[in-house]
Amino acid sequence: MVFDGFVLFLSECGTATDPTGLEEAVCTATGPFGLLIIGVYSFLIAFLLPFPSEVVLAPSGTLRLGLSEPATIAVIIVVSGAGKALGSLFAFHIGQETKEYGPLLSLLERSRFDILGWSERKTVSIAKKYGYAGLALALCVPFFPDTISIYAFSILEDDYLKFAVATFFGSAGRLVVTIGLAAGFFAIF
Repeated sequence: MVFDGFVLFLSECGTATDPTGLEEAVCTATGPFGLLIIGVYSFLIAFLLPFPSEVVLAPSGTLRLGLSEPATIAVIIVVSGAGKALGSLFAFHIGQETKEYGPLLSLLERSRFDILGWSERKTVSIAKKYGYAGLALALCVPFFPDTISIYAFSILEDDYLKFAVATFFGSAGRLVVTIGLAAGFFAIF
């Protein structure tokens, strides 16, 4: 299948970018326990780790769930989306608490890297124009760590359920877009 080339491309994951070994654990995940690893990884990258979420697609050929490859990929997408939605809710709660804690916002605003300013400008423009659908669309962009976007959006909004739904569909959408790009790339080459 065309997707096998993408899995081969991802087979190098976890080797240089992740000192924690989490990416390697995802890449070598097998069976139902492998799904748990994918869910935990997705949870952690939503609020803590700036790692790429596309790595969860790597074990699709070796996960060994007894399902067809498309069904295995669908299960991975749902598990990863659910893990990311739960992690995003945790980030959302932290964002809500941050709104109440002025000194932290002041410290971030004075930072020489202007983390808050950059992410807030981008997220505010998306949030104002598209709301929660904008968050979902922003999270569909492959190979871009979305932890900062999740936090910035969480400071602006206040509906936990809509936030969870948007992050689930955005996370699942990202994986579908990634698969589509990979299929197109490997069909051409």
